[in-house]
Amino acid sequence: MEPTPFERLLNISDESAARPGETGHNGPNGGNAADADLLDAYSRAVVGVVRAIGPAVVSIAVKKRNGSNALEPYGAGSGFVIAPDGYILTNYHVVADAHGIEVTFTEGDTLEAKPIGLDAATDLALIRVPLSGLSYAALMDPPDLQVGQLVIAMGNPLGFQSTVSSGVVSALGRALRAQNGRLIADIIQHTAPLNPGNSGGPLLNSRGKVIGVNTAIIAAAQGIGFAVPATTARWVVPQLLTSGKVRRLYLGIFGQTRPLSRRMARFHDLHQASACEIMGVERGSPASGADIHIGDLVVAVNDTVVQNMDDIFFRLSQLSIDKPIKIKIVRRSQMVETEVAPREAGE
Repeated sequence: MEPTPFERLLNISDESAARPGETGHNGPNGGNAADADLLDAYSRAVVGVVRAIGPAVVSIAVKKRNGSNALEPYGAGSGFVIAPDGYILTNYHVVADAHGIEVTFTEGDTLEAKPIGLDAATDLALIRVPLSGLSYAALMDPPDLQVGQLVIAMGNPLGFQSTVSSGVVSALGRALRAQNGRLIADIIQHTAPLNPGNSGGPLLNSRGKVIGVNTAIIAAAQGIGFAVPATTARWVVPQLLTSGKVRRLYLGIFGQTRPLSRRMARFHDLHQASACEIMGVERGSPASGADIHIGDLVVAVNDTVVQNMDDIFFRLSQLSIDKPIKIKIVRRSQMVETEVAPREAGE
């Protein structure tokens, strides 16, 4: 596979850079040719992604009815086309409770959109415009992410269309609380600057693949943004498309990804790199009546390996509601198996 310009940075020869004690090609106080190559390759990577994906990124304007039943502007956000026949992915909080949705493309065309499905638990929503043959962005599966890798955020912050920012992945496996109070698990934390209106826009790698959906910023901090990973979107979107919602079992647990040491993995004969550490158990939930406690490491559901909350959510989406499930847990030095009788979320 042909490397991207950014990946070619790793192959710049040592001879092109000044060695310790030497001056750069442009003098002792100036930059050298290698510095220029680095900057140019970084720029080419970002420019290439913007050219390829820009037409798929849209601006979303939301309207609500006022006291006289007239539609008036209520909010704005971003989104991106994920299929050529008009399907657009955005955030739940951008379009929730909207009475009217307008989508504006980079060429300036504005169309009304209809909601197809909403999922507050992952802050994702699917809408559609009556148009086909559109440019679209592919959700990467699996997004092989590493802390420190280049990421590019696209969206429409503060009403400015087609805005681009770049940064790096700063952390993986974070948890973020959604507007409905639930924790969204395995969030990507990054440093690409975000502003109000970026919500729902794509987070991309240097090859132009969508690795996440930008969902939030921390107002009191600078340079901290969050995105729902593409792996989450890939199992949520088909359910939104077919039933308008995500039909999931409800356990009442919150967790985050916890790497497993080699020693622990060998001791318990585990063939996985991580587990889901329980960070909270809701009162009155199915899990509260089972042998599940804060600090437990969930390693399997019905004998299927799980490494994070995404794995648990995906597994639960495949199971029957009327049957109890087995959960395998590492608790300190012991392997514990417990049974939970889940119920459908929203009941």
